[in-house]
Amino acid sequence: MPAGVLELMSGEGAGAFYNYGWWTEGQPHLNNRKLFYPRGKGVGGSSNINGMLYVRGNQRDYDIWRQLGNENWSYEEVLPYFKRVEKNERGESFYHGSDGEWAVSNAIFTNNPLHNVFLEAGQQAGYKYNEDMNGANQEGVGPFQQNISNGRRASTAYTFIEPIKNRKNLTIYTRSITNKLLFENSKCIGLEYIRSNKIHKVYADREVLLCGGAINSPQILQLSGIGKADYINKWGLDVIADLPGVGENMQDHLDILMHHECTQPVTEAKYTAGFLSTAKMAAILLRWMITSKGPGVDIGCSSCAFLKTDESLEVPDIQIHFIGSLLKDHGKTRPDSHCFSSHVCVLRPESRGYVGLKSLDPSEQPLIQPNYFSAQKDRDVIIKGFKMTREIINQKAFDEYRGKEVNPGPEVQTDEQIEECVRAGAETIYHPVGTCKMGNDEMAVVDDKLRVRGVENLRVVDASIMPTLIGGNTNAPTVMIADKISDHILGNDFLPPISIPSSNINSTT
Repeated sequence: MPAGVLELMSGEGAGAFYNYGWWTEGQPHLNNRKLFYPRGKGVGGSSNINGMLYVRGNQRDYDIWRQLGNENWSYEEVLPYFKRVEKNERGESFYHGSDGEWAVSNAIFTNNPLHNVFLEAGQQAGYKYNEDMNGANQEGVGPFQQNISNGRRASTAYTFIEPIKNRKNLTIYTRSITNKLLFENSKCIGLEYIRSNKIHKVYADREVLLCGGAINSPQILQLSGIGKADYINKWGLDVIADLPGVGENMQDHLDILMHHECTQPVTEAKYTAGFLSTAKMAAILLRWMITSKGPGVDIGCSSCAFLKTDESLEVPDIQIHFIGSLLKDHGKTRPDSHCFSSHVCVLRPESRGYVGLKSLDPSEQPLIQPNYFSAQKDRDVIIKGFKMTREIINQKAFDEYRGKEVNPGPEVQTDEQIEECVRAGAETIYHPVGTCKMGNDEMAVVDDKLRVRGVENLRVVDASIMPTLIGGNTNAPTVMIADKISDHILGNDFLPPISIPSSNINSTT
């Protein structure tokens, strides 16, 4: 049920089955706090627990990848793949596809008026309304698009694996953990995995594709002897390939919460608060199970903003997720009264972290050090973004609903006070990338065909290959990456680029 996303993210209750529930190292620039770090378990990875938001990022993000020397990764060259996998309920258009497998639906507002209130307030604050953040232009306030199909979460497993799971040439092992990759000299020939406390080996006739994500892919490479030679030797492992970039270049979106009381009884507290809450939630679940409709389909995050903190910027540098309820502590804290929240993140952080080993046991979580807030520019941008968000919430459109600002509180006004609130309360918004980056420099781990440098027959295909973090949520770009590289794996030519008319660039739809 899409509305169950908070339990999945929290890692509590049923969420514990789908969420590894890892933790970062202490963050030196966030009061040395260790942050909860949700990561999805099972086939489909974090698409099993994410917010189901379909966001491609900015066109400029992919052009930067191309400028870094990665051929075939400009926006015009990746747009055909965004379109090919997409089954957009808006239909076929210049920027969208309708014949693909992956459902993309319009935002579902149900009966919570706050999402439209946010959009109206954003326009009152002077920002343009943008119906399609994934179209000609990203900037403005507008509705999210979501990966929900017939009222159900459209994870990558549900979309791409479930329909073909019975193919004779496909075998899926669940409850299994990759121990290491297997090599003959520098040629990857298979992998070793653990299942039911026994070690098994499987061999590849052609290639091995590593799709562990931005945290597990570098962990598996390091456990297999691929990484910085001194680091691999430190763990007593044989070096297969000296690639100092493995685990480095980690980038993620850091999120700060603004939380208000709501003066009208319009939020999910109608169902989650009070002595009848259990019965109400059961009724919602039953309705969803029978009809795939109702409040159970509402993920609570249907409107957003992509804004510039400086008008001289070429592209937006902050994103606001507006929640028509409370999202705090990754869903661990549920609202007991009516409220709403706004989440602000820096889209292109300059802070860089790393992923390493904590143990030679692949079942133990890796070392996760995002090093959030280490760059001064990130601090400057999030402070500006916080002020812009407060300005939107203080517009006339919210007058009928806006109660007390609970977090951080109206007394927090100066840059120094806001920065301290970030240090004390900021959390990940779940978009780690870059730890096996694509490129041709000495820190690159894969080339522009996603082949691991220095070895044969091994590719990495996941968010870890992104050289720079895109300006938005990372699920859609990761699916695009997989679909695009599948053509090369199959020996097909890449789809021809789609030329973007100059009139479409920097225009607002």
